[in-house]
Amino acid sequence: MVSENIIGCAIEVHKALGPGLLESAYEECLHYELLLSGMNVVRQVPIPVIYKEVKMKCGFRADLIVEDQVVIEVKAVDKLIDIHKAN
Repeated sequence: MVSENIIGCAIEVHKALGPGLLESAYEECLHYELLLSGMNVVRQVPIPVIYKEVKMKCGFRADLIVEDQVVIEVKAVDKLIDIHKAN
């Protein structure tokens, strides 16, 4: 159910904005749309990298975490190429 709601929100954002914007714009709008749908969502959450029981300084930030279950990394590309396709 969570993933279905997320996909619906993402489609809504894409319908409203269309292609061509920066990832940060889509992230902001998706965050807003997810909140409107009543979902718990947080932005730019630091995620550490733990290697051999050592917390490394090279962690990353998750764009969005929804309902403490789903990590969303927003991507925007000019054109789909073969590497973007699942095999």
